[in-house]
Amino acid sequence: MRRSDRLVALTNYFLENPREHISLPHFSKLYNAAKSSISEDLDIIDRVFLGEGIGRLETIAGAAGGVKYIPDYAANKSNQFIDDLCETLEDPERLLPGGYLYMSDLLGNPALVKQIGRIFASKFTESTIDAVVTVATKGIPLAYAVASFLNVPVIIVRRDPMVTEGSSVSINYVSGSSRKIQTMVLPKRSLKEGANVCIIDDFMKAGGTINGMVSLLAEFNANVKGIAVLAEADDEEDERVVEDYLSLVKITHVDLKQKQIDVRPGNFQAK
Repeated sequence: MRRSDRLVALTNYFLENPREHISLPHFSKLYNAAKSSISEDLDIIDRVFLGEGIGRLETIAGAAGGVKYIPDYAANKSNQFIDDLCETLEDPERLLPGGYLYMSDLLGNPALVKQIGRIFASKFTESTIDAVVTVATKGIPLAYAVASFLNVPVIIVRRDPMVTEGSSVSINYVSGSSRKIQTMVLPKRSLKEGANVCIIDDFMKAGGTINGMVSLLAEFNANVKGIAVLAEADDEEDERVVEDYLSLVKITHVDLKQKQIDVRPGNFQAK
């Protein structure tokens, strides 16, 4: 295989298998190339990844050494994406009765969801994450996008138990916005004791649902390493029950009469 062909194959391998530890002999055998040639290829790929702001190659020396791709996203690219997202959400045509915003088209756009997943994953690249957790709502596509870059499974918390998932752990929690008592469940087999997880959701008001997930995960002795939401509501900030979280955008004002929406960058850029 020519070097140019090998570089394309190696690059594709890393992009398809993020955070997976691969030994150099594996690549030597796969592409029938000397270790020295593979090492030179990896230096080129690492330099390009860093230059493009999409991550880096982490090498591990020694007999058990190898290399793995650590996904990332340059701050300037993240900031530009967030600014464009704010502008998109300020379209008055997105207003729904009750002051809600139509976002299903965004969450149904694979390319956009992938970008959001990459941005969120960039904040967790230095953490040991075993699973991404979300609740059975519109946040599921975001959770899968983040999990694809972290190369970990997705765990879905549900409102009701399913007979196909076996015995479950359930808790009651107080919804932050409606102050109603609600229930959420998680199958016992879905998560190992003491797992490191991050929570992903599409929208947060007071944070009651996320707080409920934190309480449910505590039943598994799980360690919540991070919480990230696509959008947060500014009007619920005084009653928020979640403190340490990331948000891409913040909806600061909604005027149904004037058909005006004010959307600002969330706290992602400051963290």
